[in-house]
Amino acid sequence: MKSTRPKVLHELCGRPMIHYVVDAALAAGASDVVVVVGHGRDEVSAYLDRAFNAQGKRVRTALQPEQRGTGDAVRCAMPHLQPNAEAVLILCGDTPLLDPEQLTSLRGALDGASDAPLALLTAVVADPTGYGRILRDGAGRVVGIREQKDASAEERAITEVNPGVYLARGVFLERALAALTTDNAQGELYLTDVVAQAAKAGGAAAVVARDVGSLVGINDRAQLAAAEEVLYGRIADRLRKGGVTIRTSARIDAGVVVEPDVVIEHAVVLRGQTRIGAGARVDVGSVLTDVVVEAGASVKPYSVASQSTIGAGAQIGPFSHLRPESQIEADAHIGNFVETKKTVVRKGAKANHLAYLGDGDIGEGANVGAGTIFCNYDGFKKHRTEIGPGAFIGSDSQIVAPVKVGAGAYVATGTTVTRDVPADALAIGRVKQENKEGYAAKLKARLKDAAKK
Repeated sequence: MKSTRPKVLHELCGRPMIHYVVDAALAAGASDVVVVVGHGRDEVSAYLDRAFNAQGKRVRTALQPEQRGTGDAVRCAMPHLQPNAEAVLILCGDTPLLDPEQLTSLRGALDGASDAPLALLTAVVADPTGYGRILRDGAGRVVGIREQKDASAEERAITEVNPGVYLARGVFLERALAALTTDNAQGELYLTDVVAQAAKAGGAAAVVARDVGSLVGINDRAQLAAAEEVLYGRIADRLRKGGVTIRTSARIDAGVVVEPDVVIEHAVVLRGQTRIGAGARVDVGSVLTDVVVEAGASVKPYSVASQSTIGAGAQIGPFSHLRPESQIEADAHIGNFVETKKTVVRKGAKANHLAYLGDGDIGEGANVGAGTIFCNYDGFKKHRTEIGPGAFIGSDSQIVAPVKVGAGAYVATGTTVTRDVPADALAIGRVKQENKEGYAAKLKARLKDAAKK
């Protein structure tokens, strides 16, 4: 990956690839998961704890001190498994597209071949380069796997390959791992050699994968991007089948929840733990990260929001920016080029044009005019502004916090408010206008002469 980040923590659709592998194992019925870690083990372990262990230790890690091959990795995991584990599912941590249904098919194959100690998935591919080849005898039984570096020219021509997905009986697996040797081109302990042992001990039950694409491994960022596109397609189709309209260029992360009758337009990006309520609309080019959008709300084109809430029936945008801890209540309006931060805009309140509202509380039904600024930062501390219910803030006003504008008060256009405004009062702080009759022509002539010099 050409990165300091551990490979399995590179993200697709908002989650590290290891998350999808663990999810697939759990969805397939695994009661216990052990992730073998090496490089970057502290980061990987910390993520797994946050993601899976908040309500009980479902996922543990096992350290592989030296990377001595896949067989060695599984050896390192064995002491951490539940005692007397009946069957052990073995997966690669860089295969985020795994289909749980294909994994459960291995259980059926193992149970159906009572003498077989192991079942494995195989795949037929047009280009088998880099994969271990499946070796079969004259009767079609799997007898082993040959890694590409150890394969003959004839074996390299085989197009049935090993994607690295196995289900082995626990007792057999422990014995087979103990018998592995490093007698191969890479001097490593190959997990694939366990298959040949299984073939001699009762057979290796093979299941040919019906969906080869779900078994792809990630080895560089080009493959990461291709796999992410597949995941985005899966997420969108799942939501569409649940009653959501999603345009083809929208991108929705795996943790996002979208309720029925929502419309997600082109180039929308929904990230993190965002939730979109029934009947809401998120229009073209909007980017929402960890945002709750309640039922019937409208997020108009090219709006950006993070760690905020948008109430039922509220209207946001176009070109609005809700910074963290913005709370826009039901039926409120935040219009074009309005920025909010750590501010509550209560039910029915409006700020429709060109405003900055930071560290504020805007009461129900209040109106904030174009060009209004909450001057909330004095260079050292942030201060709050409170606007009462039904208050009117005229255009181009500066509200210098900390300050309160009372219920029903009126702040005249162009006013700088530096002290509290009582309820129902008018605050006006303009410089008195003076008109000089006939002066415009004289001023223009003087300026024209100055420009010639």
